[in-house]
Order: sequence, then C-alpha cells, then structure tokens
Amino acid sequence: MRYRRNYVAGGTYFFTVNLLNRNSALLVEHIDVLRESVRWVKHRQPFDINAWVVLPDHLHAVLTLPDDDHDYSNRWREIKKRFVKSLPKTEPLTGAHKRKGERVIWQRRFWEHTIRDERDYWHHVNYVHFNPMKHSLVNRIIDRPYSSFHKAVERGIYQPSWCGEGLNLKL
Repeated sequence: MRYRRNYVAGGTYFFTVNLLNRNSALLVEHIDVLRESVRWVKHRQPFDINAWVVLPDHLHAVLTLPDDDHDYSNRWREIKKRFVKSLPKTEPLTGAHKRKGERVIWQRRFWEHTIRDERDYWHHVNYVHFNPMKHSLVNRIIDRPYSSFHKAVERGIYQPSWCGEGLNLKL
C-alpha cells in the first residue's frame, strides 16, 4: 500500500504514533529514554514542539518544522529507532523479524495531519492536551505528568483547571 504524505516546508503537523502492542506501557515505563531520543533528534534535525502528550501505548504531537525543511518522516524514524535501541530485548520475535533484525515495538507507520489554519491548530493542540482525560488516565488534565500542558499553563495559554474534572472516569 502506498501512503500519500503531505510534505510542506515549514509546516505544522499533528501526529499520532503507536506502539505495536496497544496493551503495553513502554512509553511511560521508559519515558526518560523517549525524552532523550526526542532531544537527540531535535538537536540534529530541529523542530518546534507545539504540543505533546505521552500515554502508555501511544503519543500525540503537534510539531512545526523549519521553514526550509519538510522531512518529518525521517525525524520519526530516528526517534523510534533510538528509543528501541535503548530498550532491553524482551519482546517475542517471529522468524521474519529475527531474519530482518527487526524489533517489534512500534507500529510501522504513524498518523499525520497537516495543520491548515489557526482554528485547525488549536483543535489539534487541545486534542493533544485533552487526550489523557479521554483515555480515563486522569480526572484533571493538569494531573498528567507527560504532557506539554504544564508548559502551556506556565505560559498562560491554559488555566490549570482547563476542562474541569472528568465525570465517571476510572483511574
């Protein structure tokens, strides 16, 4: 299957990146490894993080690339690769994965959406920050530790009580 990606130099994009095992919690269990992987790639291939949240089995991000650059695919490939190489090899591998030397941590692809305008931007930034409540991980957005929401509160973009308290959420 051929995927059509929209590459816009200097573009702002929304991403969803998933672990292959959707019952895994590797991303939060190894949050420092993920952070270092992002830092390493960001240093070599700069980008701005507009919004970011890490859940146990997936993450969402809104990123902006430099004006002369459109290569988000390589950035995600490198982030995923560095994360995997830093983990102990504990996952079961099929014969095909062993022959190819592949680890089976991430889904091969990721979801990408090119941000069209300011309304679309805020829709996706809010979605990123609301996602932990959507998945019943917290009753208040501010309680999710792995989120850019905290920096947005510091910058006055959101109030700490944004979205209030969740109703009937399991914790």
